[in-house]
Amino acid sequence: MLRPMTVQTGSPSAPPAPEPTRPPAPEPSAVGTFDLEDSLPRVPLPSLEDSCARFLAWCAPLLTPAELAETEAAVERFRAPDGPGPALHAALVRYEASEGVHSWLDEFWLDRYLGRRDRIALNANYFFLFPGVPEPAPNTPDTPGAQAQRAAELVAAALDFKIHLDAERVPPERRRGQAQSMVRDRYLFSTTRIPGIPRDTVRAPYTEQWPGPSDARHIVVFRAGRPFRLDVLGPDGTPRTIEELAAGLAAVIAAADPAPLPLSEQVSQLTTLARPAWAERRAYLRAHDPANAAALEDIERALLCVCLDEATPADSLETCDRLLHGGPTGGPTGGSGVNGAGGTAARWYDKAVTFVVFADGQAGINIEHCELDGATVLGFLDELFSAPAADLSARSGARSHGPVTPEPITFVLDDALRADVRAAAESFAAFGADTDSLTLSFPGHGANRAKSLKISPDALTQLAYQLAHHRAKGLVGATYESIATRGWHWGRTEAMRVVTPEVLAFVAAMEDPAADASARRAALRAAAAAHGARAGECQRGEAPEQHLWELEFVQRRHGDALGVPDPSPLYGTPGWRISREDYLSTSSAPSTKVEFFGFGSTSGRCIGVAYVLLPDRLNIYLSTPGPVAAGMHAFAERLGEALAELDALLAAD
Repeated sequence: MLRPMTVQTGSPSAPPAPEPTRPPAPEPSAVGTFDLEDSLPRVPLPSLEDSCARFLAWCAPLLTPAELAETEAAVERFRAPDGPGPALHAALVRYEASEGVHSWLDEFWLDRYLGRRDRIALNANYFFLFPGVPEPAPNTPDTPGAQAQRAAELVAAALDFKIHLDAERVPPERRRGQAQSMVRDRYLFSTTRIPGIPRDTVRAPYTEQWPGPSDARHIVVFRAGRPFRLDVLGPDGTPRTIEELAAGLAAVIAAADPAPLPLSEQVSQLTTLARPAWAERRAYLRAHDPANAAALEDIERALLCVCLDEATPADSLETCDRLLHGGPTGGPTGGSGVNGAGGTAARWYDKAVTFVVFADGQAGINIEHCELDGATVLGFLDELFSAPAADLSARSGARSHGPVTPEPITFVLDDALRADVRAAAESFAAFGADTDSLTLSFPGHGANRAKSLKISPDALTQLAYQLAHHRAKGLVGATYESIATRGWHWGRTEAMRVVTPEVLAFVAAMEDPAADASARRAALRAAAAAHGARAGECQRGEAPEQHLWELEFVQRRHGDALGVPDPSPLYGTPGWRISREDYLSTSSAPSTKVEFFGFGSTSGRCIGVAYVLLPDRLNIYLSTPGPVAAGMHAFAERLGEALAELDALLAAD
């Protein structure tokens, strides 16, 4: 189960950690972007005993006595001196001490993200919706219109960031005074996931194959299904002006709109396939004609992608759906309607960063997750919106390079490839249509209100989820929350399991007609305190799940050599299965630079809960498979009631 976002959770009596701060670009003598990385402490490797004990404690609230006893017995066999655990853990200790290893999680992240074999579109990629809709602008030969103008401003701001990142003059982020790992920023530009068998790879700068920053000068732009190459940096590496960028983007619109690309020729639709199928089709595509290799080269090396969608979404829900999977929910003929039923708007889902700009100038971003966690992208957006685009463009050294002409990127296809493209598009459109979603906004339930009630905003929100879920479905189920761990060397995220004994006691108290307000408040605050304590364990590198999960991966890679040829029964126990089969998969974006963000659910029964705790409101995007959508709608109805009830309970204290 992969989660596409990160969250920083505060203590039970304090608000979450503030948003990372990036001061203006420093002088050359200031600390460089990556200067502090090697001074950050390494991610702690927990002992086998600690992880086994914590695992049992974490899964116990979700298990029956018989299930817990079965799990305890398997854990005892796993960690016994003659069991598989000590040999696997010793191998992990040796790996961590090896030259060139940054963290015992280095291989874990590759297996976790690049080893997944299903679709990444909707299943793994995630999105942010930017606030605000620009004022309408006339579309004339001299005025490119709101869409091209907004896209140009986003590109100009991103180029300013790249200029400073290349010079290592983006200051390291700090959270509560602690420097954060900046390694993931290297994957913001010219990074593309490449499908493979048995595991994907990543094509990116700052690697042996491509040392140093990206030297690409172009972006790839999609319009009406057609991809174009657009040079955004001049021959000397300085950015083009916003005016030139906008004119170039307007030229893409003018070139594409009279002749939308037939659905069967939109090769981008192949990126929606499960990874082995896409790997096979990509190999065939490259071998079919030399022009295809050149087209892939243009797309994969591009700094980033921009999608100029023809649609003007009707509301926040449609906007979010289109950002996530290219089309609105509600049927397999949804999407942009580009010359063929079943199509969704073109996206190259393997690109790390894709700006999506709609016809009215609304905009957001779709992120490929394997190298980019939410905290890194939020830091990027903080910089993009730190000043007017014109100021950032000027700071980047942008200057006129003359008119820029977009160059079509063309593929040579045969009938088999055309059939594959159409089938991929129709299958993905149906998949998107079979995913139900909601956007919710709760004014008055933002971070400031929680602080005034002397409770962690994140803990209060998570407890409202638990109460609402119990009332909607009649049970407290496994719940995931992603915790940022960028304070460690090459740190990323940790998996937190939200359900504690205190959560069960809180829900029971709220549902007990005999419990008075004082008892309910006490249970609420105790559960919030337990939530904060568990988040602290994750932030300190003490959580059990990723450690035990990596030991499972070690057995798969090296089991025969280690004398552990067979998987451990631990990974088939009720504790391992039930604690990881999420009913709720949650993540927060602690930023005022986004209005909504979202991702797909992680299983056939899961509700994906992506939430933005703004100072004055709580915005949420929910997603779930269509067959179980009734549960999501019931959860949404109960959530508003739960938030109001908990607010009133705390306000009366």
